[in-house]
Amino acid sequence: MLTISNSVSVADWEIDISQIRAQGAGGQNVNKVASAVHLRFDIQRSTLPPVYKERLMALSDQRISKQGVVIIKAQSYRTLELNKEDALNRLQVLIRSVAKQPKARRPTKPTKGSQRRRVDHKTRKGKIKSLRGKVPVG
Repeated sequence: MLTISNSVSVADWEIDISQIRAQGAGGQNVNKVASAVHLRFDIQRSTLPPVYKERLMALSDQRISKQGVVIIKAQSYRTLELNKEDALNRLQVLIRSVAKQPKARRPTKPTKGSQRRRVDHKTRKGKIKSLRGKVPVG
């Protein structure tokens, strides 16, 4: 069981973990031992609260497919157990990232002083630029 918060957890049957061979350069073991982990988690079929599901589906994360399946590939470590733990930790971090309520943005207006300073600065720059013109020959 993967614990997300005090009230939310993901059951083991919801997470599909399969062994695969790791990619990349390696030594004698890499071509023989399947130590990498492929984790699949279906958001729609999960027992997560609907708010979590909506926020996960709204994320623009490359690990989440259009069908709502989270796919995590872990191959950083040399042992299967460490890669499995790494994949579960990454899933936990992903779900916890949507658990937090995003802070509502309140639009603010610039202060009178800042508006005045901006306009004064513009007029000063305009005067300086107007002095750069050609000098009339007279």
